[in-house]
Formats: sequence, C-alpha cells, structure tokens
Amino acid sequence: MAQSRQLIAALKRTLKAQGITYARVASHLGLSEASIKRLFSRGNFTLQRLEAICQMLDMEISDLALLAQEGDPRTLVELDPEQEQEIVDDLELLLVTVCVLNRWRFEELLEYFSFGEHRLINLLMRLDRLKMIELLPGNRVRLRVAPNFKWRENGPIQRFFLSRLQQDFFASRFDEDHEKLLVVNGMLAENSLPVFQRKLEQLAREFDALCENDAGLPFAERNGMTVVLAMRRWRYGIFQQYQRDTGKPC
Repeated sequence: MAQSRQLIAALKRTLKAQGITYARVASHLGLSEASIKRLFSRGNFTLQRLEAICQMLDMEISDLALLAQEGDPRTLVELDPEQEQEIVDDLELLLVTVCVLNRWRFEELLEYFSFGEHRLINLLMRLDRLKMIELLPGNRVRLRVAPNFKWRENGPIQRFFLSRLQQDFFASRFDEDHEKLLVVNGMLAENSLPVFQRKLEQLAREFDALCENDAGLPFAERNGMTVVLAMRRWRYGIFQQYQRDTGKPC
C-alpha cells in the first residue's frame, strides 16, 4: 500500500505541475469528475487507466515509478520563455545547463571546462533559482526536472539550436561506429501521423532511460551523444519542377 500511495502522490504532483485538472483527466478517461476524485482518494486505479493518464502526461509508468521511488518532486516539465531566454543569453549558463541535464558532476565540469570554481557555483545557483536543480552541500547537484522535461516548442533554446548548431551537427558523413543517419520517406494517412509521433516520443524516452542507467558509470566511460528525431510534411525541392499543381507533396 505504501508504494501505491507514493505512486498516486507522484501522479498528483505531475498533474499539478502540468496544470492538468481532474476535470480534464475525467474527460480523457470518459468518466465523471466525481469518479476521478474517488479514484485518487482510494488509490484503486486499474493498470489500463493508469497507463491512459501517463499517456496524457507524455510519460511511461516507469517514469512515474521513478518519481515515486526517489520521493523527489522533480515535476518541472518546461521552463517559461523568459527563463529559456535567460539561459540562451549566457552561453556559459547554456553549456552548464546542458551538461547538468546530462548528469555531469561539479568536479567533472571543473576538470573539463575553463570555469573557475566561483563562476561555476554562480552558474549552478542560477539553475537552482530556476528550479531546474537543487544545489546541495559540497556542490552536489540534484536534478529537479521531470523525466519528460523538454525545451519549449519554437522557444528560445530550440530556436538557438536550429539557427546555430544544425549546420555543425550535420557536417558529418555519419559513417563512424558511433554515428547513425536514417532518412525515410513515405505517404501516411492523417490518422497514422499521431501514431508515429508517439513512437518517436517513446524512442526519446528510451534514450533518456539509458542515460539514467548509465549515469552511475565513471565519467570516462560515457560519451556525449545527440539524437535528432523529426518529421514534417515536406516536398523535395529538386523534384518540384516535375510536379503538377495538385497540392499533393512528393
């Protein structure tokens, strides 16, 4: 029972952090709001309903279990635009933010980069004020972001990476052992698009889970990796001259 209470408590925290009401959960599950309140009060969710709520939160049950097990209110799923802009405006802060999200320790940051200790502490304190981390005694860092934390769509940080780093990222033949590039093209029906989008999101969660598992390994055994997953309606410009004006993309 203690474990189930922790799971429900973690679920409540995550719903509150994302601004999702019981009424919205009820609509998603096809139940009344009163029924949802009783489910949360008694804690007697079926696995199917728990999975449905987690899907609504863009989470897996394993993500929720991790929050419950740690007992850590890591429910920050997204920053405000102003907060993201603050990070983008200071490249050192952006660098430390990315590293901390990849579970770099204080000593590793000092060893690998040219920050002075005082400057690095100040940067970490700013992340603490943004509630992305908790800066603990001994300069230890505890993440406070949820497993499904993400940068805002078309927000300051996403725009920064698109404008400044995409050319550098793709300046590779992707033929090394640690590299992989897949380009697929096809025709999908409208109702297939959200299905494939969910699969992309699931793959991203699996990547995060592997990062979480490997976080305990020695620093020298881990390598920084970047994965880009994207899909969009798009026609190949080189073929456009051959296309009749039907409005249908190649």
